[in-house]
Amino acid sequence: MSDSDSPRATRLLPDSVHLAVKPGTAVVRLETTHDRRGVLDGAWWPRSRDISTELPALITALTEYLGPITRVGLDAGAWDALPTRLVVEDRVVRIDSFPVGDDTVLVTRGDQDHFSLLVVPPQTAPDAARAAMAEAVRAGSGTQAEQILIDTGTGWAAPRA
Repeated sequence: MSDSDSPRATRLLPDSVHLAVKPGTAVVRLETTHDRRGVLDGAWWPRSRDISTELPALITALTEYLGPITRVGLDAGAWDALPTRLVVEDRVVRIDSFPVGDDTVLVTRGDQDHFSLLVVPPQTAPDAARAAMAEAVRAGSGTQAEQILIDTGTGWAAPRA
């Protein structure tokens, strides 16, 4: 895996997102308080809709900061073929299909600790993706993922059957 293909995760503040974000990046806001006030905990900008290719890099990057990831919930309609589990770094990660919407992925650490990440559509222009990711990690933001994508001019045109 070349350096440009390696998983990238950053804990940048919203103002810094514009400096380093490109497709394949996850931006995570790790709250230090017990009452995580924002709607979202971070954002992810996958390179494609191939979840079997994209998800291992996200899980690897998040594991570095959050610890072992046990489950991932997402909307099957937004992705090409959805497996029920993946093995990432010798750990089984269960994949759950929920009608959570095309614009979020739910990540579970341990048994009960959940993180909600905005999913920026792969085809999004860089400036719009960076703006969406910056809003997703803004502390205390009450803006829902779908509204962030609308406000920043992104949009998830997921193929539907």
